[in-house]
Amino acid sequence: MGNLKPQLIAIDGPVAVGKSSVGSLLAQRLSYVFFDTGMMYRAFTWKVLKSGLSITNEQAICQLAATTRFDFVPSEDCRLSPVVDDEDISSRLLLPEVEAHVPQVAKIAGVRRALILQQRKLAERGRVVMAGRDIGTVVLPWAELKVFLTASTEERARRRYKELVERGQNSSLETVLVDLKKRDEMDIGRTVSPLKPAEDAVTINTENSTLQQVVAKIYALAVAL
Repeated sequence: MGNLKPQLIAIDGPVAVGKSSVGSLLAQRLSYVFFDTGMMYRAFTWKVLKSGLSITNEQAICQLAATTRFDFVPSEDCRLSPVVDDEDISSRLLLPEVEAHVPQVAKIAGVRRALILQQRKLAERGRVVMAGRDIGTVVLPWAELKVFLTASTEERARRRYKELVERGQNSSLETVLVDLKKRDEMDIGRTVSPLKPAEDAVTINTENSTLQQVVAKIYALAVAL
């Protein structure tokens, strides 16, 4: 059966819809590796901030992206973590300053081109579950299985708020909801690689399903191919 499973599974969807949790568990169940491309954009955003570049200097940021070396090392739960220029920065990817600036960095066309090349190189290994905003439409349009996860804005805000509280970050549900709506507008409205389901993607609403139920649905789709 192993040879019949799709070598590449793309999972897309808006922020806080559960892509990372679903992708990680699915990869474990299939004995694949899981990579969340959002972590790659966070890693590069951290490098931009560390370099002292202005977040509005798109030309310099694109040049930085073109010369940045990315590697991918396995961590817990079948996940691959991005290593930037031989430095493991996994502990810094969720910093508030990275969170605040990653949308501006991620929408820059030259940055996306550079990082997409790296993501495709990773996909060449096969047996990969890759999650993001544009995996099925732009990064891996040839993926054998494409899934688009959805949930209401309010439900996603509740999930994100719970995550922040668990990390010890101070926020309010109202603030999280406002920020999430802004992020959705940026992701959906950006010119380059806007958030949208691929034409052949299977859409799954995660709102009234447990994590295990969502994973089971995608697993069934994968082994049926």
